[in-house]
Amino acid sequence: MAKKSDRPDPAGPNGQGTAAPADAAEAAENGNDVLLATAATVGVVAVGALIFEAALLPGMVLGVCAVLAPKALPKIGGALNPLFKSTVRGAYVLSEKAKEMAAEMQEQVHDIVAEVKSEADAKVDAPPTRAAPPGA
Repeated sequence: MAKKSDRPDPAGPNGQGTAAPADAAEAAENGNDVLLATAATVGVVAVGALIFEAALLPGMVLGVCAVLAPKALPKIGGALNPLFKSTVRGAYVLSEKAKEMAAEMQEQVHDIVAEVKSEADAKVDAPPTRAAPPGA
């Protein structure tokens, strides 16, 4: 004899498969229960390790981080992505400004060198000035 469930048929009377709101709330509650149970277990083990040997705590912290890392890293990566993009954008803008400044400084140095060369050429090309005869 088949046992009849209290839940409605997922296909529904109109043939559409819609999830009942109670199922979503129950799934969220189960997720919270699992998280609470995990946190309680970690807390009990941490207290036990603290009582018996405090040197075990760093290893336990690393273990907990290793367990939580696969769940947390995608979220952290998603949060850090805009920060990374803005950092790269800022570095690019800074490098472009530095290139402009270097080009301007180079142009100024070339201008000064050209001016010094023209002054030196003007001194060589100029006829020597004669001193006025004495008694004039």
